[in-house]
Amino acid sequence: MPHRVCPVWVGYLLASPIRKLIQNPQRIIGPYVKPGMKVMDIGSAMGFFSLPMAQLVGANGRVVCVDLQAKMLGRLTRRAQRAGLTDRIETRICTAESLGVEDLIGQIDFALAFAIVHEVPDADHFLKEITSILKDGGQLLIAEPKGHVSQAKFRETITMAENVGLRNTDSPRIQRTHAVLMEKLAGGLGPRKSIDE
Repeated sequence: MPHRVCPVWVGYLLASPIRKLIQNPQRIIGPYVKPGMKVMDIGSAMGFFSLPMAQLVGANGRVVCVDLQAKMLGRLTRRAQRAGLTDRIETRICTAESLGVEDLIGQIDFALAFAIVHEVPDADHFLKEITSILKDGGQLLIAEPKGHVSQAKFRETITMAENVGLRNTDSPRIQRTHAVLMEKLAGGLGPRKSIDE
């Protein structure tokens, strides 16, 4: 879905253990991801968040990892194999126009969009797609890099999310990012409503 594509070599930097010193994935997603959940990592790259998610959901949970680049997902799969987590992870290639997740409408407990919303060509459509796959009460954590996204632009993203059936429930503190936790309102955009509406 992104209109700017992160080079594969940058994926290695994003998955680096050194990054955990600044943005520890367990601390960032730990409060929201629980055993048995079905969760989604959007723009997963090589799995910096995906693998910790797979540990948190446990043997009965599922992590759907969506990325535009097959090479990124290939590296993620190899990392998951080394960690013994492949039975909990499903990888999907998206397109510039769609996440390709129509079969998951109303099924996701938690979704993560970390440093991705500013890269998509149609943020409104992107947020509608995510809202459609969330269960009522499901959560979406959006984090955008302060170096690329202004506070005003981030507020626009929050407003777009609210307009498609999400409500702002928290502003988690994540270093070097603007972050918001959104929750799908009961009866919001879902199986009976088209994501194109």
